[in-house]
Formats: sequence, C-alpha cells, structure tokens
Amino acid sequence: MLGRPKNRRKPAEARFRWPAINWRAVGVTLGALGLVAGGALAVTWAFDQPIETVAVHGRFQRVAPVDVERVVKACLHGAGLLSVDLAAVRARLHTLPWVDAVSVQRAWPRGLTVLVIEQSAAARWGERGLLNTRGELFASDERHIPPELARLAGPEGKESVVAQRYLAAVGRLMQAGVRLTAMRLDARGAWEFDLANGVTVRLGRRQVDERFEKFMNTALRLVTQRGEDIAYVDMRYTNGFAIGWRGNAARAARSEGGHDA
Repeated sequence: MLGRPKNRRKPAEARFRWPAINWRAVGVTLGALGLVAGGALAVTWAFDQPIETVAVHGRFQRVAPVDVERVVKACLHGAGLLSVDLAAVRARLHTLPWVDAVSVQRAWPRGLTVLVIEQSAAARWGERGLLNTRGELFASDERHIPPELARLAGPEGKESVVAQRYLAAVGRLMQAGVRLTAMRLDARGAWEFDLANGVTVRLGRRQVDERFEKFMNTALRLVTQRGEDIAYVDMRYTNGFAIGWRGNAARAARSEGGHDA
C-alpha cells in the first residue's frame, strides 16, 4: 500500500527590511544645502539692487537719447539689476523709429548701459518709404526724406530685390562719373533707371545683368558726353541699343536718317 507523500514545509519568506539610514549624514547634507541656498538668496538680494541710472550711447541723428531712456525705464517695472529682462528691453527699443541695432548691458552696482545704432538709409521707397543698406523697408511714412537719396519703386514685397540691384549698380555708375537717381521695377518685371542728367536707361525683363554690362561698356560714354541731348537709352536690343533724342538733337537725328544703334 502506497503511502501518501508527506507535506513538506516551505521555507519562510524573507521579511522586507528598510535599509539603515544614517540620519546624521542626511541632516548634515540638508543643512549644507540650506546654507548654500540661503547664501545664493543673500547674494541675489545683495546684487539685485534697484536700477537708478541708464547710460545711453550712440551716434544720434534721428533717435533722441531721451526717448531711449524713457523706453528703458518704462520696461523696468521695479525690477532689479539681476532680475531685469534685458531681452524685453531690447525688443521695446527696436520699436523706436530709426533704431537698427541695440545692446543693453548691466552696469554694476545700479545701472544699465545702452548702445543704439541708427538705421542707415540707402534709398527712398515710393513717396515716403526708406530702405536700409540690407534692402529692408524700415520706414513707410517718413516726413523728412534726405533729398540726395535715390527713389526706388516696385511691386509690394519686392523692396529687397530692387534695393539689391540698386546697390549693385550705384557704386559702378558713381565711379564712372554719373549719379543714379531712380530705379523702377514694373508689374511685368521690366527694369529701368534714371541718371542725374535726366537720361532714362531701359533694361527690360530678360538678361538684365548682361544688358547693364552692355550699357556700361558701350552706351555710357555717349551718355556722359551728350547727356543733355538724350532722353533715353534702350538696351533691349540683341546687337546694340537705341537712343531717344531730345528737341533739336531729335530733329537733327531724323534729318540724318536716325542714330539708333
């Protein structure tokens, strides 16, 4: 007769024990952290003093330093030297007309130093707009336009395109002894520019760079010699250019059978 298997006793499960904690070390660590935090707060409080002075620097022609100081102080809202938001101050200063670049730095113990760089107007846009040297329209309703600035025009959103072509041409023309006074891009994409002697140069829509080079190399000498007799120069010809004469010069050209090239 088979006997029943005897019940074997399972080993007792190990009881969970919390690890031993060195409460003294924990207290020392927490105390040290508290001292560090307290020290940091004390240092912050000591250096975060109220801002009392705002020093404004720059070469000012269009921007008034008093307006810069007023905008800075309006941004403080009681903030101290450490807690002041310098980025917010710079952003507010950029809203002032004619401000191009701004630097704002802390000046210990209770001041700010502000450096302002004004916009440099390279040309006018339309009636009252102004473009900087990067081709950006930074003023759209300027009352006082420097009279020596060339007038640029074109479709909305093409300010930078027109400005870049103008900047590429104006220096070369000036070296050749003529001054560029206006440049236009029409809605069809055709280019033309005016010179100070009243001559209009038509470049058209295609091969604009090549036509400008052709003007510089072939027609410019005639324009400088007889600019008072020329109304326009049309560079939209494959093998040359056409001259539009003024008054008596036009009648003389017709009697001679024309002088188009």
